[in-house]
Amino acid sequence: MSESTSHFNKLYKKRQRWWEGAGSDYGKRGMGMPRLQRQLAVAFSIVFIATIHRGWSGHQDAVHITAILGESVVFNCQVDFPADHPVPYVLQWEKKVGEMGEEIPIYIWYDSYPTHSGEGYEGRVSRVSPDSPYGLASLNLTNIKESDQGWYECKVVFLNRSPNSHKNGTWFHLDVHAPPRFSVTPEEVIYVNTGDAIILNCQAEGTPVPEISWYKDANPVEPAATIGIFNDGTELRISSIRQEDIGDYTCIAKNGEGQISHTARVVIAGGAVIMVPPTNQTTLEGKKVQFSCEAKALPGNVTVRWWKEGTPVKQVASLETRVTVRRDGSLVINPVAAEDTGMYTCQVSNGIGDPQSASAYLSVEYPAKVTFTPTVQYLPFRLAGVVQCYIKANPPLQYVTWTKDKRLLEPYQTKDIVIMNNGSLLFTRVNENHQGRYTCTPYNAQGTQGSSGQMEVLVRKPPVFTVEPESLYQRKVGETVEMHCDAQEAEGTQKPTIQWQRRDNQPLQKSRVRVTGGNITIESLRRTDFGYYQCVASNEVATIVTSTQLVVEGTQPHAPYNVTANASEFAVSLQWLPGYSGGPDYNQVYTIWYREAGVNDWLTIPVTPPGSTQVTINRLTPGTTYEFQVIGKNIIGDGMLSKIVTVRTLDVYDQIVMFPTDATGSTLFPPIFRPKGPRPGPPRNVTVTEISNGFVITWQPPIERANLINHYSIQYKTDGPWKSVSKGQIRPEDTSYLVKNLVGGRTYYFRVFAYSVKSYESSETVKFSVPARVKHKAITAGVVGGILFFIVAIILSVCAVKICNKRKRRKQEKEYNMVACRLSDARNGSSAAPVSQVPLKK
Repeated sequence: MSESTSHFNKLYKKRQRWWEGAGSDYGKRGMGMPRLQRQLAVAFSIVFIATIHRGWSGHQDAVHITAILGESVVFNCQVDFPADHPVPYVLQWEKKVGEMGEEIPIYIWYDSYPTHSGEGYEGRVSRVSPDSPYGLASLNLTNIKESDQGWYECKVVFLNRSPNSHKNGTWFHLDVHAPPRFSVTPEEVIYVNTGDAIILNCQAEGTPVPEISWYKDANPVEPAATIGIFNDGTELRISSIRQEDIGDYTCIAKNGEGQISHTARVVIAGGAVIMVPPTNQTTLEGKKVQFSCEAKALPGNVTVRWWKEGTPVKQVASLETRVTVRRDGSLVINPVAAEDTGMYTCQVSNGIGDPQSASAYLSVEYPAKVTFTPTVQYLPFRLAGVVQCYIKANPPLQYVTWTKDKRLLEPYQTKDIVIMNNGSLLFTRVNENHQGRYTCTPYNAQGTQGSSGQMEVLVRKPPVFTVEPESLYQRKVGETVEMHCDAQEAEGTQKPTIQWQRRDNQPLQKSRVRVTGGNITIESLRRTDFGYYQCVASNEVATIVTSTQLVVEGTQPHAPYNVTANASEFAVSLQWLPGYSGGPDYNQVYTIWYREAGVNDWLTIPVTPPGSTQVTINRLTPGTTYEFQVIGKNIIGDGMLSKIVTVRTLDVYDQIVMFPTDATGSTLFPPIFRPKGPRPGPPRNVTVTEISNGFVITWQPPIERANLINHYSIQYKTDGPWKSVSKGQIRPEDTSYLVKNLVGGRTYYFRVFAYSVKSYESSETVKFSVPARVKHKAITAGVVGGILFFIVAIILSVCAVKICNKRKRRKQEKEYNMVACRLSDARNGSSAAPVSQVPLKK
């Protein structure tokens, strides 16, 4: 008892000093505190004496509360007035701190006087509203910290009264839970040499204490001779680095409130590694732009170089005065100009190994503008003509307005004028009324930089051909051909220039070709000279064209064209159009060249009957890709090969259909393959997108044979074998699937399969890296779901027991009533009537 009294005296003196200080403050406010001090001192004496009587271990009836870090909580404390009559009272909330359980006041309230909040609780503690469902002495604690965990006591002191001591205090214990947060993590990149020893340290804080687990490249780390996990999972130790130990190590910390992860990449010391690559950016002209290029290396003497479209940025004249490469490797362009749009590449190196590079695209947006204004433009009379508006715009051009002779031009209301996609004016048939002074004003999403200058549009007659080449020239190999062409200008225009060109844009052989005036001469004709030629006459008003064909006889055949193919399981059928045979006196036959894709040697098959332009190649392997070419041949020799056509034969089932056997066990008929049937095309454009509750895998249906799809399925892998994402089949009308349990900091590969009834086709494999910040909400949701399921199961069990008991009582009461009725009937009835004996259940 002496120890408790001593402890009481210490606490009493501490509170007395505090109240004396408070009293002096109140005295300054003119509130007559000496009397209040005496009343409060007496009240607290009662509380302290009651505390001694209760003892320091009387928390059996305490209320336990659990709160989440950063949230709010209400300690519900009632005020039990003497005889249920409200009287003045003082409310004091205290918290036990230290090993000795010292109680410090965190909140003190008395009606009409300023409240006191303890150190660290300012602005976080307050009384609840009087009209709330909580008791009048309840305390609201906000923005909860982990240090708030512990014992709290609610004390109600009635001035000049001494109610029962056990009604003076209520104990609460607050548990503060917090999701995990890392206090120590390994570096993101750790450079090592083979044989080195390393320790990856990963420590996390939170309530409850987080559990630490380790993964390497998405697989749990298994302890081995050189690998171990120590200190409650916080340390991953590798005593001797091997080549197979290189990779990404992920530390996952989780408790009941959440999960976080951190990934460290262990790499062999050497070349620089880009940690923060540049990213694509879009900005406005005149703004400042910065591309990051942060790298790490061992040794760390990293050099960063920047290129624009393959040219060092310092050597791009337009960038020279506006570009800066900072010490951290980032590229700054200030201000940005429209011509800065393009691809920028940073390259990092420390002199070891090959440099590493990363690229990003810069898109500079600006209002649409006119880049050039010709003073005069010409339109050809009675022909189609164009008045150009030379425009540059980013974002793309939206529309252009035109004026003619300072009046707004409405081309949509004129049948012979059209505004082209590039903003220029197209006159489908020019007349004299189209002459005038024009201006154009371009617009895009950023607006416009203004109109063009005035353009004088003149209508003039176009040049006309005075001499045109013949429609067809036929010559033999080695001969010479001369083709004539000439044109004359209209009055008031320039003399047209005349040029010759091949319609297929192949260059003319200058060693054998002469152009004199408007005439062209080709000597020593060859098979390659066969084709269409154009005579082009142009001046400032218009360009006119006339064509002719040159046929060179006595040559090998030209290449077949328009080759098409149809495949079955074991055969491919080809069709084509014949090339020029070499002359009317020459017949050609065809040969098919084919091979499996990826094989060097070609196989050949002659086409029969001779001269046929279709053939079927049999005895091919099912499910195999082949390449085909067709070549013609005449009496002079082999012609030119057609373009290569690639086709895949259809698949068949792996299993073999067996026929009945004889007495020796041999089949009576040879086994055959059962056709597998047509397959759908591959799913397209597979993407993975992060959303609030997981990741959505989306795709587009195949372009070919989408009607054959019976269902879809999805497979994934990290660095192991492929596994199925979807437990069941995905309907053919669905083109998306939600995945919730991807682990942060890991790289996944996905592919989508489209199945027909008897076959399938796969999409391309898509790579997706899950950000390390992603928390695995699926685990938390599973835990919460399990708890809710357990609670529902308990409730259902209790209800079932009550229902069974109720039915049992009703059955017993019914049987009892039946027996009672029968006994009564036996007493009241005749003596001859037999009495049924029904035993009562105990």
